Amino acid sequence: MTSMSGGGTRRWGWGGGRAESVRADAQAAKDAAAAAFYELDTAQRDLRISIEAITAVDSSPPGRRAVAAFAEFGRRIDEASHEYIKVVDAHDLDREGLDTAAASRALQDLNRVKGLLEQTRTDLERFGHSLGGLLEKAESQLAQLAPAVERGRQALLAATQALDSVRAAGLQADDLAARLAALGPELTKLNQGAGQHGVRETIRLAEEVQRKAEAIGEEARRLPERAAEIDRRLASLRTRAQALSTRAGKVEPVLSELRRRFSAACWQDLQHVPRQAQQAADEAEAKVRQAQQARDAQRWADATALLSSVRALLNTADDAVAAAGERLQRLNEVAFNHEQETERARFALRDAQRLAMTGRSTPDPRHAGPLDNAVERLDRALAALEAGGRHPDYWQFLTEVDAIKETVAHVVSDIRQSLGSGH
Repeated sequence: MTSMSGGGTRRWGWGGGRAESVRADAQAAKDAAAAAFYELDTAQRDLRISIEAITAVDSSPPGRRAVAAFAEFGRRIDEASHEYIKVVDAHDLDREGLDTAAASRALQDLNRVKGLLEQTRTDLERFGHSLGGLLEKAESQLAQLAPAVERGRQALLAATQALDSVRAAGLQADDLAARLAALGPELTKLNQGAGQHGVRETIRLAEEVQRKAEAIGEEARRLPERAAEIDRRLASLRTRAQALSTRAGKVEPVLSELRRRFSAACWQDLQHVPRQAQQAADEAEAKVRQAQQARDAQRWADATALLSSVRALLNTADDAVAAAGERLQRLNEVAFNHEQETERARFALRDAQRLAMTGRSTPDPRHAGPLDNAVERLDRALAALEAGGRHPDYWQFLTEVDAIKETVAHVVSDIRQSLGSGH
């Protein structure tokens, strides 16, 4: 009697019940060994994916040890697989006339190799479980890879679109375009991917590309606003420069009155103001023209730097011109009534002295000394003023009184800090 199975012909007419039973057991063992072989192969392929993930992101000693251990398992699996194939090839369970002894040997060998395959798979799975921390870390970084690369590419695209937009509006952005072009080699590396550069390096590169591209895009989007701001500053500073020239011409009459009514010590330091103010106005107007040229050429950084220089120049000149008028005003006031200035200083001194006695029977020498000295300085300044005759040095008097009031303010501040800290 014959039966068709797997494309071959099997003859069942051999040796009776005992032999047939052992042969059936051996066939079942062969099937179980084949299943164990398949399960080990599947486990190895699954774990290889995990090892490849760890290899891609982790070059630490634990990561290297895991790779080496998996390689050792590969050798064990190869040996077990070779043993399985050798056993299967050694026992032809379909052979006609297979006796009980041969079937028993086959059963024993097949059970042994099945146990070897199962034990190897068990050890492999235990090893795989031990990789939990390394694998979690690797998978976390791999999960960051694709989004990081995509963000980098999107940032490059957005920067390119922003540049196209400002150029369409008639604005040049050559420096930004050059910076964007310089990202070309980094984009090439990004496209080559983690397989060539590693996961960590690719993520770092993607983040760097994103950061640089976003900066370029932001500057491009702000360029119209920057151009408008430069235009506003140009108009404002041009007007200020022209006004300074007019104001510089009005300083000389102020100086003439100072010379006529007050001693030389009151105005000598202002002699240079008209000339320097006019020079500053001329220089400011020249720099404004240079800034206009830079703006017309869309050299934004140059235009901004020139305008900052103009502003500093005008601020200094404006202060000098204003100082002449303020000098005349203060001198007029003190000449008319120097007692008012004196009383303001004395009031500040008395107020500081009262504060110094707060919560104390005697003042702190750190405060009493400077205040006593300030009283003496004020008396000396007043005496010098009154001894000046027809043309006293009012400016020296005002300068000394200002210095006294500044000293008093420092002492008051120190007292308040001491009271606030409980000392």
